[in-house]
Amino acid sequence: MITLIIVDDEPDAIKSLRWEIENFLDDVKILETFTNPGDAAVFLKKNQVDCVFLDIEMPEIDGFQFLARFPDRNFDVVITTAYDQYAIKAIKERALDYLLKPIDADDLKACIDRIEKKRNSNSLLSSLEKSLEKLVAANGKFTPQKISISNDGKITFLNPDEIIYCESDGNYCTIFLENQSRIVITQKLKFMEEKLANFHFFRIHNSYLINLNKVKEFYKADEYVVLSNSVSLPVSRNRKSFFLDKI
Repeated sequence: MITLIIVDDEPDAIKSLRWEIENFLDDVKILETFTNPGDAAVFLKKNQVDCVFLDIEMPEIDGFQFLARFPDRNFDVVITTAYDQYAIKAIKERALDYLLKPIDADDLKACIDRIEKKRNSNSLLSSLEKSLEKLVAANGKFTPQKISISNDGKITFLNPDEIIYCESDGNYCTIFLENQSRIVITQKLKFMEEKLANFHFFRIHNSYLINLNKVKEFYKADEYVVLSNSVSLPVSRNRKSFFLDKI
């Protein structure tokens, strides 16, 4: 089942696209429709979808300004517009497809087929990642020294000691590394917490998972830690005693 939302400031355009999807496509579910892109952005921060059907010319926030809020996206984007002059910019914004209004049913079906193929490819990559982890653990007969992370169509292998901390941002997670680089993945913080369960990491806050080996200082009165990169992070009051036991 492919899940999607529609963002378009024209209610009639939403109604027309909904009709096309519901009458010509199987295994597709419209979770929500939005005439206000700001409301759609809030929804995407809290919910996961496979695709966003996005109009370009909207008041206050246009489609490209909307996409700028999601530099690392965990959803595909299909541009729906009555104008053809945005095609080049749509390609630069990594849009999966570009549908001109009124949307043709055959073009819409081909678009959904493309989404399905990409989703299957991502699923295969995730399966490969898990298989590689099992292989490393089986051959080494000890906890693997590296963890694997799928991002941007590739698998990245990280030594856990390279990681200083991980930060949650809704459906995204940012991994901060010793070399001052960062990796944004389309997973919740819980995903990294489970990945690093066999290493010296602790979730000090709903939004932060830290490498305990990177803790330089802990300020008891103000309840925050300072890490090896001089970043200060809060420690939740209900996790404070557990943190002190771990450290």
